[in-house]
Amino acid sequence: MFDYSARPDLLQGRTILVTGAGRGIGAAAAKTYAAHGATVLLLGKTEASLNQVYDQIEAAGQPKPVVIPFNLETALPHQYDELAAMIENEFGHLDGLLHNASIVGPRTPLEQLSGDNFMRVMQVNVNAMFMLTSTLLPLLKLSSDASVVFTSSSVGRKGRAYWGGYAVSKFATEGLMQVLADEVEGISSVRANSINPGATRTSMRAQAYPGENPLNNPLPEAIMPLYLYLMGPDSQGSNGQAFDAQ
Repeated sequence: MFDYSARPDLLQGRTILVTGAGRGIGAAAAKTYAAHGATVLLLGKTEASLNQVYDQIEAAGQPKPVVIPFNLETALPHQYDELAAMIENEFGHLDGLLHNASIVGPRTPLEQLSGDNFMRVMQVNVNAMFMLTSTLLPLLKLSSDASVVFTSSSVGRKGRAYWGGYAVSKFATEGLMQVLADEVEGISSVRANSINPGATRTSMRAQAYPGENPLNNPLPEAIMPLYLYLMGPDSQGSNGQAFDAQ
């Protein structure tokens, strides 16, 4: 595990948007950020799941989060603009963006992967991520210390058979992170890095590895040290780097 101990008020006063915040790693990150003082914007497509995370954060007496139902697969450009306008009106700027939402798509040889399935994975994992990044970048630049964290995968660093659109989308994720990091280097307070969470006990992992015993993998909460490190001020010197949570 990434070795880092976060002080309790690490993210005090920060506003952080988490995509795919309704379950799995996204929900764990949202609750962890809130526990360290952040106001978390919970973005996801399933409002009931987001409300559950909202209730847990509120019950813990942490800063009141905001639920943002948003379907990354179908969202149109004007909806991204409306999202940015809402955040600007409510908070004035954005201090952190965790790109966590993604879909696996079919695990199949490329030869048998339909164009529709490939494009659906790219829409959620790449196109929507780009749209969010480019639309919210002006708000991140208004922060005195902003962090954009991209979620990668081992198959986004070395391709493996049958990982299809997912692997390609994670290579694109690393590429987007590197381009953004190079563009903001030295000219703004924004930094960009990627995290490979590794094998984690989530429903997405179970979908990808149905034969695996999930109890052999750590819970999402166990990999949060790196998520905290990259969102907080201690990672100010890190930009354009690919990290492993485990």
